[in-house]
Amino acid sequence: MNINLSIMYLKKNIATSESGFIFNPSTGDSYAANPVAAEIVQLLKQGTASSSVKEQILQKYEVEPFRLEQDWDDFMSQLKEANLLGD
Repeated sequence: MNINLSIMYLKKNIATSESGFIFNPSTGDSYAANPVAAEIVQLLKQGTASSSVKEQILQKYEVEPFRLEQDWDDFMSQLKEANLLGD
């Protein structure tokens, strides 16, 4: 399943920290993200377009583009299932 990620964004009420803590005040759920995931969440919260976030990750880390796409799709699915993404 390939989600159209270019229109995905982090809901405005989601609280995040640079250390990777993510809190959804609507549900009371909290999550811990690894450093790369925390960076992605911060960029999405700032309103950075998905394509720009992916480009920054490709430039900063040693990752193959196809692997980034696979991991990206998986991570976005997890965020959506956790009710952290807006439509």
